[in-house]
Amino acid sequence: MMLLTFLMTLLAEMGTGFAVMGAGIGAGLAVLGAGVGIGRIGGGAMEAIARQPEATPKIQGVMIIAAALIEGVALFSVIVCLLVIFLVR
Repeated sequence: MMLLTFLMTLLAEMGTGFAVMGAGIGAGLAVLGAGVGIGRIGGGAMEAIARQPEATPKIQGVMIIAAALIEGVALFSVIVCLLVIFLVR
């Protein structure tokens, strides 16, 4: 009976550890994805400006809006992962 209680406690603690580890990995992937996305937006905007310099203000405006939306999604996902880390314990 004691062995069963010990095993149940051990499994419950391991589940918590896996949740925290998964949340940490999720936060890292969210930030990595946002960095790649913003980098691609910046690269595409620079190519577009090089091809059509007269459209620079319009391209920059669209680029900033898209980068802000990506950054918002990344921030939201990191906050969700941090909530998982601190609420699971």
